[in-house]
Amino acid sequence: MSISLTPTLKTYVRQRTRDAHFGTPSEYFRALIRDDFKRAEQERLEQELMKGFRSGKGKVMTQKAWSQLRRRVSAKKHYVN
Repeated sequence: MSISLTPTLKTYVRQRTRDAHFGTPSEYFRALIRDDFKRAEQERLEQELMKGFRSGKGKVMTQKAWSQLRRRVSAKKHYVN
């Protein structure tokens, strides 16, 4: 994969690579992509949490309820494999 950068962006990337102590511009870009990935995952998690909050009143999970849930999940995992 290759990307084209304007001279201004090339200068910026070189400077950021030096200032942030990356060995190469590729390392800098990989770090940016990892950070973007983490942000996207955090946003997705927050959306799922909000969906759960809006879904109505929760219920207390007893040991029995957890056991039943684990059995259902385990059965689904075995069914998929």
